[in-house]
Amino acid sequence: MTQALTKQITFDKFIEWLPENSQVRYELHDGVIVEMPKPRGKHSNVTGFLIEELVLGIIQVGKRGIWTIPRESIVKPKSESGYEPDIIVLDQEALSNEPRWEAESIIENSASVKLIVEVVSSNWRDDYYKKRADYEEMGIPEYWIVDYAALGGRAFIGNPKQPTISVNQLIEGEYQVNQFRQGESIQSPTFPDLNLTADRIFQVGR
Repeated sequence: MTQALTKQITFDKFIEWLPENSQVRYELHDGVIVEMPKPRGKHSNVTGFLIEELVLGIIQVGKRGIWTIPRESIVKPKSESGYEPDIIVLDQEALSNEPRWEAESIIENSASVKLIVEVVSSNWRDDYYKKRADYEEMGIPEYWIVDYAALGGRAFIGNPKQPTISVNQLIEGEYQVNQFRQGESIQSPTFPDLNLTADRIFQVGR
């Protein structure tokens, strides 16, 4: 379960407080420190598989050595929040405009980001509601919600619930979503040649 430490603080205070080499993940949600579920088991398998596929995608689009997937990063939206995405694809050529990247691994500019992926766990409302809204407002061009275990609400993944990959693309400042389920190939505007089906992702998570 996600736990919140209710005292409100600023983003800068959160970064000062954030313990190094912690076995627990923390994020800041509207000034409140939230202890996040640590990825384990199937969640970790799905995340690792997607990283491998996206690395191949980076090579396919000719961006090897230019686009990168860092081990850790913190995304700072316009609110007093700070998120640690499961996967983020960064444009290294844009990182020179990130004053806090080298020392703190903080991303504040949407131009630095090509894609963010969140793999859904018990805190699914954060992925579908809060993070989607904040990434949209920030201007992140593409945002995947990978709900391999069908944990999200029926309004998002259907009734009856079914495993779903939601690919949000920023168009004229708003996210337009395309959803992919069993038997369908993922269509990504950032990685147009990506050879990846929803089934392959779901199989890793079984």
